[in-house]
Amino acid sequence: MSVYALEKLISETRRLATEFRHATGQMLPVTGEIARFDAARQLDLELLEPRIPGVDAAGRGNREGRRYQIKGRVILDEGKAGYRIGQLNPNGDWTHVALVLLDSEFEPYKIYEADREEILKALSQSTGKRSKRGAMSVAKFKAISLLAWTRENGLENEVWSNY
Repeated sequence: MSVYALEKLISETRRLATEFRHATGQMLPVTGEIARFDAARQLDLELLEPRIPGVDAAGRGNREGRRYQIKGRVILDEGKAGYRIGQLNPNGDWTHVALVLLDSEFEPYKIYEADREEILKALSQSTGKRSKRGAMSVAKFKAISLLAWTRENGLENEVWSNY
């Protein structure tokens, strides 16, 4: 499939997911695929097919040699606490995690990235059943990661830390 055809399909998926949420109040389970597409496009990553467990994409250019696990989350209310990202695979052969934040219309507005050491350290310091399964809040991920891309500025020239 050509990149143009995939871009059209993702665009239509965004539209359908938005309409479905407005009509039913429920989310279609498409956030992960949209996030994979957006991370690859905005961060210059190559999506891996066939997929390797725990690894969605490989870095190119400035990110050459990195293997990414990609997560996505629709944020409907920035002021609301409690958003969580999907379960991380701590045993996968990834070096970095990219978190794509999507708005209410499933459009990306920020992408954060964190390296494996920071993720595993944060998971080991957390208590509870969720952290043992590789779950993490969006707020925690933002705190240990770097902002890599924004809708307003594109790729950040000097990626800045939240530390």
